[in-house]
Amino acid sequence: MKFLVDACAGWRLSEWLVDQGHDAVFADSLGADPGDGALLDIAITEGRVVVTIDMDFGELVFLHGVPHAGLIRLPDVPVAERIALMETVLERCSDALSERAVVTASTRRIRVSRQSAST
Repeated sequence: MKFLVDACAGWRLSEWLVDQGHDAVFADSLGADPGDGALLDIAITEGRVVVTIDMDFGELVFLHGVPHAGLIRLPDVPVAERIALMETVLERCSDALSERAVVTASTRRIRVSRQSAST
């Protein structure tokens, strides 16, 4: 699976994804922060799921209908917990992510959402 890991989600998560055999790009490696909308544009062009802890991406996707190639929102927890949670998300939600779902994870539950066909 291909990922674009937002700077706030951390380089260690990006490296972990690569170690697991995924194609992961860390947003900081792209240069100066282009902003959330531009990251979604890059991700959709390259077919990458955005991984973030930032809630603004959900607003762009659901309120403004910005296209995406999938989105994972993780909680702002220590990196070891974030990686463990990401592992659970991948085990449970890979099929949904390949269908461009939005996955919101917390330490208590994982929610999978999909945009309507009209967006």
